[in-house]
Formats: sequence, C-alpha cells, structure tokens
Amino acid sequence: MAYKITDACLSCGACIDECPTEAISQGDATYQIDEDKCIDCGACAGACPVGACEEA
Repeated sequence: MAYKITDACLSCGACIDECPTEAISQGDATYQIDEDKCIDCGACAGACPVGACEEA
C-alpha cells in the first residue's frame, strides 16, 4: 500500500530527497506521492518533521 501526504504538510521538502523512487512531487497545495512509483518503504514518513506522510 502506498503512502500519502496529508493536509498537515508544510511543503518543506524534507521528504523529497529521502524517496528512493522519486515518487514525491510538488502538488497544488502540498507535496503529493505518485502511488504507482511508491514502494511503501516509509522513508518519507521518517523524514517528515510534522508526520504528514502516512500509510494510505
């Protein structure tokens, strides 16, 4: 199951460099995760300072 980024996202970009599959990109309001690229590793969740990355 892919991860998702919640509305708690501050758009700080901390998660982007941690994603090994480059599944995270800037969306309209916050960052977003491409479910097709996400390998469910949780690296983004560990990097997020506000816990905005969570399992979908």
